[in-house]
Amino acid sequence: MKLLFIHADHLDFEARRPAVKGLPALDPAAGRGEADEALVVFFSVERGDLTDPASLVSRAGGEVKDVLGQVKAERVVLYPYAHLSQDLAPPREAQRLGEDLREHLSKTLSVPVLSAPFGYYKAFTLKAKGHPLAELSRTVAGGAEASSGRPAPARPGEGAPAESVAVGKEKTLSSTWVVLTPDGKMTPAADFDFSGETDFAAFYRYETGGSRQAGQEPAHVRMMREMELVDYEPGSDAGNFRWYPRGQLMKRLLEEQCSRLMARAGAMRVETPIMYDFEHPGLRRYLDRFPARQYVVRSDEKEYFLRFAACFGQYLIFHDMVMGRKDLPVRLYELTHYSFRREQTGELSGLRRLRTFTMPDMHTAVADVEQAKEEFRRQFELCRSWMAHLAVPYQAALRLVRSFFEEHRQFVLDLVRDFGRPILLELWEERFFYFVLKFEFHPLDTQGRAAALSTVQIDVENAERFGIGYTDRDGSRKTPLLLHASIPGAVERNVYALLEDQARRMARGEKPQFPFWLAPTQLRVLPVSDPFLPGALALAHAITQATGARVDVDDRDEGISRKIRDAERSWVPLVVVFGEREARGEALSVRGRDGRSRPLSREELLSEVRREQGAFPQAPLPEPERLSVRPIFRG
Repeated sequence: MKLLFIHADHLDFEARRPAVKGLPALDPAAGRGEADEALVVFFSVERGDLTDPASLVSRAGGEVKDVLGQVKAERVVLYPYAHLSQDLAPPREAQRLGEDLREHLSKTLSVPVLSAPFGYYKAFTLKAKGHPLAELSRTVAGGAEASSGRPAPARPGEGAPAESVAVGKEKTLSSTWVVLTPDGKMTPAADFDFSGETDFAAFYRYETGGSRQAGQEPAHVRMMREMELVDYEPGSDAGNFRWYPRGQLMKRLLEEQCSRLMARAGAMRVETPIMYDFEHPGLRRYLDRFPARQYVVRSDEKEYFLRFAACFGQYLIFHDMVMGRKDLPVRLYELTHYSFRREQTGELSGLRRLRTFTMPDMHTAVADVEQAKEEFRRQFELCRSWMAHLAVPYQAALRLVRSFFEEHRQFVLDLVRDFGRPILLELWEERFFYFVLKFEFHPLDTQGRAAALSTVQIDVENAERFGIGYTDRDGSRKTPLLLHASIPGAVERNVYALLEDQARRMARGEKPQFPFWLAPTQLRVLPVSDPFLPGALALAHAITQATGARVDVDDRDEGISRKIRDAERSWVPLVVVFGEREARGEALSVRGRDGRSRPLSREELLSEVRREQGAFPQAPLPEPERLSVRPIFRG
């Protein structure tokens, strides 16, 4: 932060017109001001100031107090003055930091504090005193850089705005935790008998007291790298990853399956930009209500933020749509391949918590609360079907405002009854966020940490905020409610959940395996020696042609025992050993993940492959068919 101190005999100012778009109307009384015998503090907020705003405000306040003590002025005037810097913070963040500084000075100084309005072109008259301390300048910074007296550097991609009101509020919200069982019984979570509910108990402990800091490296990080699925990208910002062919295949199949579910649910697919204007009035207010930190980019003289979900684009589409009561519910869906949240460094944790991710988002406009409940229930079941496809165990949480729960108690009880398992309820006494009800499905990892995948929320604010409306049967214009839904959650986090679940299986002495439809190689043919390679290749081609399965051939110069071990380590679901009997057309020796070999005819094998694949999406092998010519991505 740049500070210019002027000890003045007199200052008067008058706001003439806005210099920043989207400012609220200015009270005429606040647009004028004057002061005698004042310390005028011209200040500008820089991009680097936003890394630790609380520390910055404290240090800037200390400088003001120090100078005030030297010049003995009778009052302080804070005057926003952008011309002190060429590297300014986004206007809305600079305004907020200036307000924080005024509040800090009002509490810590013994003289009155006056502020000139932010974001306006102002006319002013200043009469400065002529003593040696009448004109001084300072540069202050928060955090670790402060001790050097230098401003915090503006690093590429790190000019993120100070955290939103929602981020700060999320840290201080208090709530009541209750366990609701399928029989309708509600028990304070602290009194619930978790006997026989090991994962549910771990989930409760994590939600009520678990640290979000990353701690030790999660099990899936080693697994994803060793299996050549995903890896860190040293050439990018932390929390960004490179996807190798096998991992990219799994990610693509998850995306395709989600898009199929959305289409069957009646969602219309759209595509929207990845960056949005900070000063758009609806978006600016929304940012304060969503607990996420943004990346910032600059185009010409404007600041934009990179989206952290598809909400913004879909809200703006809804705003321009013409909808009637008979059209509702209306569902829009987008698979955002690039969504961004600038999570704190200490919270980054492999694919569990990252900064760039793929988020399938659906938003549904509904007429009223009753239709919202119907749609919420439908999407709840859609999420259950997704978790069944993923084949990962999970726990469930419902988070809602107590008043909503009391008014719609039977709806919640019915939801839990049909779910058939205890659910953790978090009850808020007041509504701070934009939703009154949401649920989340959480798998647990090897460290006992939970991570939300599927979620649906009933939003009671944003339709009004973005001017979204529909025409009712009587011709009047009404404001709908909105449902936010991400049926799988972030796609990357699904891969994390799959790997962590398999790590837990391995810890119990069980063999790891992917769902058949997601396995990079679904069937591997192992020729016992080179003379049988042509027959092994022909068999692989025949199976692929008949079923669409991903079949490869281990043609390396290795013994059959080594080939079997390598297939085991690669979690290949089905392995066929191809030797003399198989070449003669006799039954195939098929080995499953249980380690047992079975004789199957070709038709029996094809039937098994088709049965395992089911109706899930298919894709070809992500690598060369022959193992001998495959590159190694991690040396």
